[in-house]
Amino acid sequence: MPRGQKSKLRAREKRRQARAQNTVEESASPDPSSEGPDQASPAAGMPTLPNKLQGTHCTFSHTYEDTGSQSQDEKSSDDSDDIEAWNKDPINHKVVLLVQFLMEKYQKKEVITRADMLKCVIKTSKNHFTEILKRAAEHMELAFGVDLKEVDPIRHSYALFNKLEHTYDGVKEEKMPNTGLLMMVLGVIFKKDNCASEKEVWEVLNMMGVYAHKKHFIYGEPKKVITEDLVRLKYLEYRKVPNSDPPSFEFSWGSRAQAEISKMKILEFWAKIHDTTPEAFRSLYEKAVQDEEERAQARSAARARTAAMSTSHSKAMTSSSSFHAK
Repeated sequence: MPRGQKSKLRAREKRRQARAQNTVEESASPDPSSEGPDQASPAAGMPTLPNKLQGTHCTFSHTYEDTGSQSQDEKSSDDSDDIEAWNKDPINHKVVLLVQFLMEKYQKKEVITRADMLKCVIKTSKNHFTEILKRAAEHMELAFGVDLKEVDPIRHSYALFNKLEHTYDGVKEEKMPNTGLLMMVLGVIFKKDNCASEKEVWEVLNMMGVYAHKKHFIYGEPKKVITEDLVRLKYLEYRKVPNSDPPSFEFSWGSRAQAEISKMKILEFWAKIHDTTPEAFRSLYEKAVQDEEERAQARSAARARTAAMSTSHSKAMTSSSSFHAK
């Protein structure tokens, strides 16, 4: 084996050993925001993002955008190793093409059919259609926050549904929605007891390959989306921390997010990322259940008020009719 190749293999092995050592050290170190000694486990709180989500964004970002424009501190040879391994799987090439196909269909509001997917994308890989579709659907969910569902099992037609039904009401969408980004930020805020520093939010987003001052292949200008667009739509609140010097900022759920988005829905999204169930995050699940109960009570109270107003209106109309009859 050539000397240069041996050196590259040794360097790669050292990096892997260093990553393994860091993992051990991180597991042994207490999380400053932990609620108990077992915070490292999914049952006690929301851990850092797993490879599943990191891979979704990092590999797709390198596929769609020019990696030459990426700064050195935002990429590493470790990423290149992962991307190289990902690209070696021939099915993943079809996954990328199918995601692009689905994005175009979504933007044009066109019907998505199995026949079109096979003809335009899958082609000679028909035997792997189920696996390709599964992976593409997962990428659509984690990156964009949309679900791919079969709406006509006879004609095998599909549709994409925003995971947050009311999100962006009345807003013209010319590209894929930023629901995935919003759900990630709301999840960080939820985990941080309903208020997260800007630093904490970007630490999580950086794991996805989303950086404040770097244009993203999905989200465009992430900082503008988070601190301006989603704030203007009242999904997020972004404010300066009082008496902070130098100035620092923090995020919380906006009024519209509180009204339209349940904590359970956000927890279900994070559980999906971690290949587990919402119940695995004990303390967060308890808070989400409490939120569900409060929402149910509020809906019940609203229905009672509506019924009372309707009854009162009916009585008034009856009395008025009786008066005129006399």
